[in-house]
Amino acid sequence: MAAERIGHNGGPPLEEENDGGWGLFIWRKAHKRAWKTPPREIALRRLERAEALGMSYKAYTLEILERGRHL
Repeated sequence: MAAERIGHNGGPPLEEENDGGWGLFIWRKAHKRAWKTPPREIALRRLERAEALGMSYKAYTLEILERGRHL
């Protein structure tokens, strides 16, 4: 197996070589859990903050997931 580069997140390869094994299953499960719909109050708060920053809700949520903190 080739050595993984620094910063590699261990996700499935982007090529179609993936056999649909355990790694892909775990990756999809984590993706689904990360994008799970939050409670109504949190979603409304994020939407309000995203609009104030001139971003879409999805882009703002992605920033939260990538950085681990609110903008």
